[in-house]
Amino acid sequence: MTKKIVVTGIGATSPIGGTAAESWDALLAGASGTRTLEHDWVAKYDLPVHFAAEAKVRPEEVLARPVAKRLDPSSQFALIAAMEAFADAGSPELDPERLGVDWATGIGGLWSLLDAWDTLREKGPRRVMPLTVPMLMPNAPAAAVSMHFTARAYARTVASACASSTESIAGAYEHLQSGYADVVIAGGSESAIHPITMASFSSMQALSKRNDSPETASRPYSVDRDGFVMGEGAAALVLETEEHALARGAKIYAEVAGGGVTADSYHITANDPEGRGASRAVEMALSQAGATPDDVTHINAHATSTPVGDIAEYAALRKVFGDRIDTIPVSATKGATGHLLGGTGALEAIFAVLAVQHRVAPPTINLSEQDPEIPLQISGTPQELGAGPQLAISNSFGFGGHNAVVAIRSYE
Repeated sequence: MTKKIVVTGIGATSPIGGTAAESWDALLAGASGTRTLEHDWVAKYDLPVHFAAEAKVRPEEVLARPVAKRLDPSSQFALIAAMEAFADAGSPELDPERLGVDWATGIGGLWSLLDAWDTLREKGPRRVMPLTVPMLMPNAPAAAVSMHFTARAYARTVASACASSTESIAGAYEHLQSGYADVVIAGGSESAIHPITMASFSSMQALSKRNDSPETASRPYSVDRDGFVMGEGAAALVLETEEHALARGAKIYAEVAGGGVTADSYHITANDPEGRGASRAVEMALSQAGATPDDVTHINAHATSTPVGDIAEYAALRKVFGDRIDTIPVSATKGATGHLLGGTGALEAIFAVLAVQHRVAPPTINLSEQDPEIPLQISGTPQELGAGPQLAISNSFGFGGHNAVVAIRSYE
């Protein structure tokens, strides 16, 4: 028997807000989280891109120093978002063996790894921190969240590039359906605004180069889009069976109705131009939700603001929805937040949850002139979704051909 899986808590630390509520309010207001970087290393390495979407609230402003010191920034962000989400869910009391963690990251403890390498070269092996490996390993954020909440059902890590945290939510749905846990903390985090990644993404012509106007650099679907903006932060959702949530009197935001995960097996960085894997992930999520394309009332698109990627996603959506795709309210929220890599799917899932709850599609900023090859229903201001049941999908696609989609239904 299929169980209804509901969202009872949300948390986020993003480039536009230190909490989920602040991020949502800033998103609706059309804020941009992208700013010129003030770090010395930008000039030291003569980086061609001088801006990124750093988290609005730094982890050291939230976490106690002894805690932060033992964690890579990717784990710091994870813990902050998870703590907010769990508190928002009412800090449910349950057997630790019934609480699970499905977490995600695209890159992991990049800062810990490369800082340790610098220390080794400059000061020798005795000065390398003994906690370097526990801080750099990709499962460190999941471990930090698990240990903080004494979650003993399981603690799993997904590393599927930019599809990672959407896949972690789809995994949490499956684990709750299978009875592995009663409550799951699901999400993702990333802290990769580092000279090596900025240089690498620049070399592959993936980043926007709008140094003169960073706040408008992320321009999904605009004819003059020229690449994505690096972001950082984390987002977390507390998921549980409806039965468990009602039994403890929890508030319910929305239902995670299904998920779809596929692979392109096409190219290490490029999307399949025919959108076969991406469209199949959408179809799988809708099938699991017991829904059809006609039921979808809102889409939070992956829409990274790259010239090729945005068109490929449109092709995939058109395969599923046909001509109707041009009438569904679509939001491309990376215009505001930048691209959080492994953390982006969870943040956008939260935006989809709040969109169906409040019946409003967030705006897509910086859309000066919409690409005529992508005639979606997009707006620079919030779009009302109307009355009645709502069904949203949130898409995430990553290097390596990873595709992940979750379906979010309003809770009636």
